[in-house]
Amino acid sequence: MNGLRKSLGARGIREFDVLDFGACGDGKNLDTAAVQRAIDAAAAVGGRSRVIVPGGRRFLVGTLELRPGTELHLADDAELLASLRQQDYGADEALLVAHTALGACLSGTGRINGRSQEFMSHFDEADEWWRPAGFRPRLAVFSGCRDLVVRDVTFFRAPLWTLHLVGCEDVLVDSVRIRNQLDVPNCDGIDPDHCRNVVIRKCDIECGDDAIVIKTTREGMRYGPSSNIRVHDCVLATQDSGLKIGTETTQDIRDVRFERCRIKRGCRGLCIQLRDEGDVSGIEFRDIVFEARCFSDPWWGRGEAISFTAMPRERGGRVGRISDVRVIDVAGRAENSVRISGSRESRVSDVRFERVALEFDRWTRYAGGLWDNRPTSAYPEIEYHSTAAVHVRHADRVELRDCRVAWGAKPAEQFTHAVEAHDVTALSLPGFVGEAAHPDRLAAIAIEPERS
Repeated sequence: MNGLRKSLGARGIREFDVLDFGACGDGKNLDTAAVQRAIDAAAAVGGRSRVIVPGGRRFLVGTLELRPGTELHLADDAELLASLRQQDYGADEALLVAHTALGACLSGTGRINGRSQEFMSHFDEADEWWRPAGFRPRLAVFSGCRDLVVRDVTFFRAPLWTLHLVGCEDVLVDSVRIRNQLDVPNCDGIDPDHCRNVVIRKCDIECGDDAIVIKTTREGMRYGPSSNIRVHDCVLATQDSGLKIGTETTQDIRDVRFERCRIKRGCRGLCIQLRDEGDVSGIEFRDIVFEARCFSDPWWGRGEAISFTAMPRERGGRVGRISDVRVIDVAGRAENSVRISGSRESRVSDVRFERVALEFDRWTRYAGGLWDNRPTSAYPEIEYHSTAAVHVRHADRVELRDCRVAWGAKPAEQFTHAVEAHDVTALSLPGFVGEAAHPDRLAAIAIEPERS
């Protein structure tokens, strides 16, 4: 049979061992062709087919393409090791790809090693991050897939985005572990992009960029909006936002729920960044604990606890609206404000906080008294501003119900009001508890009169 042996595993699943297709697994010889032969053979059989990457070995590979109805299973401690040569990658420049693959699956307890540091030129001591050398691949890009499952695997040291889901429907990402370098830029964790009917659960993520972020990028516009996405029971650490929507928002993002997550650290806790023409609505953050702190200047964010902002990406650009957002039973510690901030071009509306308890303090050495508006050229990228606990601007119908804010033992000079509002209509504070950071000279609540 020319080495094309197949066997029946548990529950009648046909199994194809990549070693039977010529893979070496020595971490030195390129195994892309052999592993792909196993994947293609499994797909040709159809039905329930599993490609086994056996444990105890490292398989050096470039781009591998998952096929419909086929499971790529990294058994035990098996490792797929990213090739460092650009010529070993396909047009997507990713280690794993799948295109319109119905019922594809990636599983197992092994890991996918992106070798991020080997794609960097040097560590920039002043900016406190690694500088990319040039080419760097994403680890997984799955586009136009349905009934997709990614389960249990570990993604390790991604040089760029880790798991990018583009135009996929009916997706389960379950118990995935991501361990990227925290000081490598752009190594997002999980990016559902123009996706619908997605569940991300029980994932443990450490990465330099956004941990879990919902997008509608311009490149994927043919796939339509992102909707019906559920993220729950995840543990996250990042030097960007823990749970985020945006900044790419070229089409609508709606019906998204983040629940029962812990953000161990990030530059922002909860974040919606609307910079393009799509609308963001029907969003809920519930039962979440977070810490938001400052990092060195190049990193995005300035320790904002919660940041919902809508402004055009460029002067004269189109921008949609943020509306119908709920933040319920959330607790956090942060170095910077809660921001609910529309713009002259786009007002934020119908935002409700309920039982949100926050403490504000300074514990890092980085500059305070500023916000990060990037990416935009229509407004200052870095906005210098005193730090209210909650700052609301260009917004309508905002409610803070049974919410509580507190300050650290020695509030910083830039800390000011418990609530500050400018150009806001229908702001309500039932059961709100909190005083100014410096009550001897500042009011707890500072509201600019509503515009007529």
